[in-house]
Amino acid sequence: MDDAIGRYPPDQKRSASLPLLHLWQEHFGFISDDAVLWIAAKLGLQPINILELVTFYPMLRQRPAGKTHIRVCRTLSCAMAGSYQLMENLCAATEIQRNGGPEGIHNSISVSPDGNYSVEFVECLASCGTAPVCLINETLRENVDPYSIVDLLRDQTSNVTHQTSPHPLERRLVFKNVGRKDWKIDIETYVRDGGYEDLRKAVTMSREQIVNEVKTSGLRGRGGAGFSCGLKWSFIKPDEKRPVYLICNADESEPGTFKDRYIIHEDPHQLLEGIAISCFALNAHTAYIYIRGEFPEGATVLERAIEEARAHNFLGKNILDSGFDVEVYIHRGAGAYICGEETGLIESLEGKRGYPRIKPPFFPAVLGLYLCPTIVNNVETLCHVKHVIAMGGAEYARIGRPNNTGTRIVCVSGDVQRPGYFEIEVGAVTMGQLIYEMAGGLKAGRMLKAVIPGGSSAKVLRATERFKIKDRQSDGPTIERDLTIDQLPMDFDSLAAAGSMAGSGGVIVLDDSRDMVWALNNINEFYAHESCGQCTPCREGSLWMKKITERMLRGGGVTEDPHTLKTIGDNIAGRTICAFGEACAWPTQSFVEKFPEEFAARANKPVPPPLPPEYTPEELIEEQQIPTAPLAHDPGWEKAGAAGTI
Repeated sequence: MDDAIGRYPPDQKRSASLPLLHLWQEHFGFISDDAVLWIAAKLGLQPINILELVTFYPMLRQRPAGKTHIRVCRTLSCAMAGSYQLMENLCAATEIQRNGGPEGIHNSISVSPDGNYSVEFVECLASCGTAPVCLINETLRENVDPYSIVDLLRDQTSNVTHQTSPHPLERRLVFKNVGRKDWKIDIETYVRDGGYEDLRKAVTMSREQIVNEVKTSGLRGRGGAGFSCGLKWSFIKPDEKRPVYLICNADESEPGTFKDRYIIHEDPHQLLEGIAISCFALNAHTAYIYIRGEFPEGATVLERAIEEARAHNFLGKNILDSGFDVEVYIHRGAGAYICGEETGLIESLEGKRGYPRIKPPFFPAVLGLYLCPTIVNNVETLCHVKHVIAMGGAEYARIGRPNNTGTRIVCVSGDVQRPGYFEIEVGAVTMGQLIYEMAGGLKAGRMLKAVIPGGSSAKVLRATERFKIKDRQSDGPTIERDLTIDQLPMDFDSLAAAGSMAGSGGVIVLDDSRDMVWALNNINEFYAHESCGQCTPCREGSLWMKKITERMLRGGGVTEDPHTLKTIGDNIAGRTICAFGEACAWPTQSFVEKFPEEFAARANKPVPPPLPPEYTPEELIEEQQIPTAPLAHDPGWEKAGAAGTI
């Protein structure tokens, strides 16, 4: 615990709150009231400062779990692959009676009568290409057979498998070493393969030169927003007197996305080299890797890699005899998707709830971690920095298309033959090539129905749509092309022009067997669970949308529901502090718009009768009789069948 506290500035001990809570829970199994008091005293805080974290972060629990705790992913790709059946069979095999309702804002934990097993549904575990997946204690199990529960419980070792040879349409830079049979993740293998040579080159350059190379490369953030990396870096003043911090955002939580996991697990030194180069360019002497709490093995791999890099003088004091000091620390999250938003991440890193900050004034480059200038970059983005330095910004910019340069990793999951990750030149591969050639096409006898191109928050595209895309030619003029979904280039601008976004690169494919109301309800449940609760439109609206789609699935949908869903979405988007409002509204807006017939088919009941009118105390005294309107009785109108009867 003292070591964990020492990773933060002496006057910022509160940042150690989450690390200490993790350590306590790993040792004792849960966070007791005594733990809250002890950790608060240790850090010089009030007990409420610790309790608010325990009740906010889903991975922290206030009562013991079973000896073997199983977290089953329930988000879209895993649900499509059978995770709900997996949970049902797990409970049957372990004699667990699942709790009916949620425990506060978290999914509830259910324990077997003998205390040996416990289960809970969790949100995306970032291994969508190997769905369904679960965490058994701290071990990831992939491609789980929902009907082989005995084998799952008997063998609790990791069964992680990786793709090997790249597809001919791929161009691997960041993923060059991922899946290599002759590859080991130790520093000796990395250095023997030319590792840290780009750091040696970078420390001989001026900081301005490095920033200019990144600008020239046209590198855009790979975390979801697609903002210019070089432009973001240029917001840090060269003569900045305050400490500058770099944060690597490794909180990969967007359903459908699983690229950063493989970088961390299979090529950690590439990430550390990118971080070290970026720190040198920004004059940042401290970097934090904010990694998902659901990546326990990834955190261990990175800790080991950091020690190796420090022992070889690539991190620590006077790196490579350059006179520059830099330290890199791991900070584990605890299950909150909102901490992927950069200011929510900073709040969490400071030891608080992950409530996003208002921008302006809290642009991280101006007022970030500890109100100091801070740059937040995604794992993949920081890895690309190494390759920009290796080949030069101008050469890197020749890869891909104008304003869409370099390579990017796309993750394909859902109803395809070969789900997985692919690193492609941005814009050089179409949606059709990605689905039918690289991912092996749809399952036998099925047709494409819809694609979510950039993680679950991206607007859905219907397979029968046509898109008008404007293309700027190399010689200047712009032409308009009419494209099918198969012809759509996989780049930032084309997907935005098609009405969706490239986002985090998570492509979820849905075939003609899928119920769009069911798919949207699964997504709505994710966002209702993950809203931080700070903004009323998002906190209330995400839950309303989930309740309406849930009611429609149960046969209680009324004729106004599709319109109500769209109205709720319209009243969330653009009315919240951070972009989570758009993230939860866009799926609903697009699903209802693109598949009106499916939503109308589940919304054919009449509108429920109105509530009785309200009366003032005076009217209640004056009136001899008050008219009443009939209401549905338990179990309630929302559970009534299509005919409106219970």
